[in-house]
Amino acid sequence: MHDIRAIRDNPEAFEQALNRRGLHGLTSQILSLDSDRRARISAAETAQADQNKASKEVGAAKARGDDAQFERLRALVAQTKSDIAAMHAEAADLDAQLRDLLMGIPNLPLEIVPDGKDEDDNVELRRWGTPPGFDFHPQEHFDIAGVKPGMDFETGAKLSGSRFVVLKGAVARIHRALAQFMIDLHIDQHGLEETWTPVLVLEDMMLGTGQLPKFGEDSYLTREGYWLIPTSEVTLTNTVHGDLVDHASLPRRMVAHSQCFRSEAGSAGRDTAGMLRQHQFEKVEMVSITDADSGLAEHERMTRCAEAVLEALDLPYRTVVLCTGDMGAGARITHDLEVWLPGQDRYREISSVSYCGDYQARRMNARYRLEGGGKPEFVHTLNGSGLAVGRALIAILENGQQVDGSVVLPQALHRYLGGATRLTAKGTLS
Repeated sequence: MHDIRAIRDNPEAFEQALNRRGLHGLTSQILSLDSDRRARISAAETAQADQNKASKEVGAAKARGDDAQFERLRALVAQTKSDIAAMHAEAADLDAQLRDLLMGIPNLPLEIVPDGKDEDDNVELRRWGTPPGFDFHPQEHFDIAGVKPGMDFETGAKLSGSRFVVLKGAVARIHRALAQFMIDLHIDQHGLEETWTPVLVLEDMMLGTGQLPKFGEDSYLTREGYWLIPTSEVTLTNTVHGDLVDHASLPRRMVAHSQCFRSEAGSAGRDTAGMLRQHQFEKVEMVSITDADSGLAEHERMTRCAEAVLEALDLPYRTVVLCTGDMGAGARITHDLEVWLPGQDRYREISSVSYCGDYQARRMNARYRLEGGGKPEFVHTLNGSGLAVGRALIAILENGQQVDGSVVLPQALHRYLGGATRLTAKGTLS
């Protein structure tokens, strides 16, 4: 959501920012709707003043017995009242059109974000770790001998269709251990507040974080009107929906482990093998609510929180800043963390950390009050995966695979697995 006053004050800057997103001509549409809306409101106010004046004159004409003037003025008042109602209706319709247009426009990229069309134009910031060397051809996660007994795509498809999996035995336990490890790390070392939220939300919550109205096809809607969350970004961010919070309470740093649901619209034919892209998956999500001055510093901090998980799991990764053409609609800047997957011989996204400025806060009407008083300001919001649990599982299995089909597990997980250090080639823990 954008501030219409800021667009009026500097339309050229707004248009230039949208041009970087590959959008052109929207500013003129916005200003045209806004001008028409304001003209209707102004005309209605003028007509209302005329009506008030005529109403007084009606009483005066009645008092002096001027029946002809009385009837003329009464008819004029009635007509003006009808005209005012029509102008208000037109203004309301134009206001709705303007709101819908503004709601569908993405956030404005920061100047430091690189220009580009797609992922090929993203800019690498740094790398950590060295991809492991193998004296055999590394397998993708679903082809590793020790993984096959615990990763059942056939039963998942029987139960729910494509892009679902059933995890069993040791693999299911490693998956659970990963989520527990991530939550503990963020709480104990990063100072985030553990939070548990619903996975069913009202439509206003999806509007608040920007999944609606433009990206509704990416999520699931129940027959009762609830939406299944695509990530707990939706619930964590909306905890301040409609609130006026004390500045002293900021920043609010939260973390949640949840089931997530995505229709994967538009991904037909992509990552169909394995569990890299599923309709139902688990994520540990971080959200920060902060003030207008702290957003970029908080973005760097959140990025480091996500990177720390990968480093603790000894997983090689790289951090990239997304270009304007690859960045999500709600973000002003995004860092992607890409983990090394030997089975694919490439880095793949495992976390996106985004700073949204006040874009979501305007949609949610979430503000904070400064200690010294004054006009409330919109909060600034950030979100990031810390991490996607299923993708972390994939990375651990592929990077730790051995020639005999077993998998050496990261030391950080040993205490969560009863001291086990390895997934055997038979699919058990040892």
